[in-house]
Amino acid sequence: MSKKKFYISTAIAYASGKPHIGNSYEIVLADSIARYKRQQGFDVYFQTGTDEHGQKIEEKAQNAGLTPQEFVDDLSGEIKKIWDIMNTSYDKFIRTTDKDHKERTAKIFDKLYEQGDIYKGKYEGLYCTPCESFFTETQLVEGKCPDCGREVQPASEEAYFFKLSNYTERLEKYIEEHPEFIQPVSRKNEIVNNFIKPGVPDLCVSRSSFKWGIPVNFDKNHVIYVWIDALSNYITFLGYDTEKKDFNEYWPADVQLIGKDILRFHTIYWPIMLMALDLPLPKKIFGHPWLLLGGDKMSKSKGNIVYADDIVNEFGVDALRYYYLHEIPFASDGTFTYELLIERINSDLANVLGNLVNRTIAMVNKYFDGTVTNKKINNEIDEDLFKTINEAPIKIDKLMDEIRISDAVEVIIDLFRRANKYIDETTPWTLAKDENKKDRLETVLYNLLETIKNGAYLIAPFLPETSEKIFEQLNVKCQNDVVDTYNVGKPYPLFERIDKEKKLAEIISR
Repeated sequence: MSKKKFYISTAIAYASGKPHIGNSYEIVLADSIARYKRQQGFDVYFQTGTDEHGQKIEEKAQNAGLTPQEFVDDLSGEIKKIWDIMNTSYDKFIRTTDKDHKERTAKIFDKLYEQGDIYKGKYEGLYCTPCESFFTETQLVEGKCPDCGREVQPASEEAYFFKLSNYTERLEKYIEEHPEFIQPVSRKNEIVNNFIKPGVPDLCVSRSSFKWGIPVNFDKNHVIYVWIDALSNYITFLGYDTEKKDFNEYWPADVQLIGKDILRFHTIYWPIMLMALDLPLPKKIFGHPWLLLGGDKMSKSKGNIVYADDIVNEFGVDALRYYYLHEIPFASDGTFTYELLIERINSDLANVLGNLVNRTIAMVNKYFDGTVTNKKINNEIDEDLFKTINEAPIKIDKLMDEIRISDAVEVIIDLFRRANKYIDETTPWTLAKDENKKDRLETVLYNLLETIKNGAYLIAPFLPETSEKIFEQLNVKCQNDVVDTYNVGKPYPLFERIDKEKKLAEIISR
């Protein structure tokens, strides 16, 4: 019997600069979902990659004395390296300079033009180069780009336009009939009330003022503008318009993760494009919140950029993964500070998880030379622990379906907290003093090892490296199987406690 398919994608990173920790959050969020679905038995296809065309890249390459292709080769490699440092399990890392993508995107443009959805016109308006977006005077905020806050420039050029008005009524009806399509609900309301109901202007889909893009087949003076080029990646690399069976097996996508700043492009332009191509829409588009630095959005102009690889070198990959997945709420922005990161490492990872594993395995070695079996001398305290173990996967499954990753991770940490409380309730060191209670002591330690094993299995999608280290110490390979006898290894710390003041002083002094 074939496995059920699951397709998850991230937005593709713009290859104009090194991604900061806010950019890296999305790939880890997607990775945790992809790993969880694989653990549940799904055949997962997880796609990410880089968006490599546009005026901004052409200008940056020129300033760097490089060709645009050389420039994006460097940056795409840098982005992929950071995705790999974050231990993400993508199935395909795509690049929009790929030959097949360019050919398929040009065909999509042709099709839309031939069926009357694209027409030639002239654009006059205000243009933001970093965002690659045109705006009217009324859309500006204090005279600046509403998305990034930078200066805009007057622009006038011949362009092709996508007649979005052909499909906006159909899109609004679809959103109303599929409340799960745009998540969270607050994002859906924002899109419908602020962008669709007031009327959606036609979309500029070609440019003639620069050359770094996919040429329009029938008009070589134009290159295909970012939104058709970048958005089509979700289907072109899957084999749209070819004989590849992957497209029919995996499309429509189950979850498309995007930052809330590009929500309207993915919930208006993208579904309309799919409607025009007569393709089904993604099942869910999730606009995740931002990760702010001490309450501010990260930007080079503010000089408040922090990079994921630097944090990983300092604190380890799972410490940052944990911070991403546990500390950023479902629908509101999260905040990153070194103080909060260190506090989380010390409280949750070192004290709750690390200490539990370390002292349990140490006691198994001390009292039973590393080997325990289940003597089944249980009472009400044990039953309460078993209840927590049994309920955890059910709670997590529901939360993961709702993309409430932070809440799912908290369920696992609560399981480890419950195990620590169980140690306090059963006091193994007291049981060890009474030879008549040796079987009860062995039962208690077996129950603790079972809790740790179950917790390590549950936490694997979120902290894969830590999960592996726990199984290594438990000397268990079959992660979700029943273990009758444990033969544990030697304990070693999963996470070291950090002297917060000393570490902060080190960071500040650099």
